[in-house]
Amino acid sequence: MKKSYIVIGVIVVLVLIAFFTGKSAYNNMTTLEQEVEEVWGKVQVQYQRRMDLIPNMVETVKGYAAHESKTYENVTRARAGLSDAYNDARANDNVDPANEQSFNNFAASQEKLNKALSIYVNAVREAYPDLKADTQFTNLQTVLEGTENRIATERGRYTEIVKQYNVAVKRFPANIWAGIFGFSAKPQFQADPQAANAPTVQF
Repeated sequence: MKKSYIVIGVIVVLVLIAFFTGKSAYNNMTTLEQEVEEVWGKVQVQYQRRMDLIPNMVETVKGYAAHESKTYENVTRARAGLSDAYNDARANDNVDPANEQSFNNFAASQEKLNKALSIYVNAVREAYPDLKADTQFTNLQTVLEGTENRIATERGRYTEIVKQYNVAVKRFPANIWAGIFGFSAKPQFQADPQAANAPTVQF
């Protein structure tokens, strides 16, 4: 009889340990996942802000160039490259950050857009040095520069919180509960060796 009580007691203790361990792991992963989603929303806002600025900048440059007698081939070529990258980014805009392929497509298209924008800005700066006197363009420059800084900040925050989340999901014994509750590691931005070439918008 005593043995049966001991066995029951051990089982109860193990069940309680499992319950509280599982509860703690679930709450921790849920909190981190919510933080990931919150920061991801801020990342998307900044990327969308940049997407909205690009057509305005292109139209402003085209309006200025209309008064110029010379057409610059490098600007035309850079604008075509920017248009292609912009359309690619639009096509990958409906991203699922939990899906690695979808996330990677989004990240790649944004990096492509970033590089195309840098090339375009540099081409415009060389072709139209007096454009810096255009108030509308300088205002767009200021907003774009601030947006690029915020993109970098929010990407950094997102990368950091995803790292924390992924560690929580993969660490034993929480990884057991992660599998049970349906939590899985999330993809994150990879360091780009060309990151130093972010668009320089000051003239």
